[in-house]
Amino acid sequence: MVVYSTRFYQAEDEAAAIELWHRTWQAAYPDIDFASRLEWWRERWRKDLVPKAEIMVAEQDGALVGFVTVDREGYLDQLVVAPEHWGSGVAYLLVEEAKRISPKEVTLLVNKDNARAIRFYERNGFVHAGEDVNPTSGRPVLKMMWKP
Repeated sequence: MVVYSTRFYQAEDEAAAIELWHRTWQAAYPDIDFASRLEWWRERWRKDLVPKAEIMVAEQDGALVGFVTVDREGYLDQLVVAPEHWGSGVAYLLVEEAKRISPKEVTLLVNKDNARAIRFYERNGFVHAGEDVNPTSGRPVLKMMWKP
């Protein structure tokens, strides 16, 4: 049985978290060049997420295999799980951490073409709460919400 643990993000996790973001999004959307977005992402990570969100990481045997970011308003900006751990329960653990961090409500935006992620969130108690367009990518997104 594989055992995962969660803990708060630490500054020394930055390189592993950025590499994991790159690898995971590239696997999810192979037609997009995420390598060309790494500097943008590093800046966004340092200026927008780390100072404004609680970040929990998931590990297996000391290796970072996922993370979730939740800001003070309960917005889940990133749920990232290494592709080789998809379907393993890591995402569930991280969503439970998000619910613990923001026990009154968690909201998120998910790409409308990401059926796997939408099904995952639905199975974990999230409901559809509207539609929008991602301001960065221009892709259509669903707003989803969880309330206890």
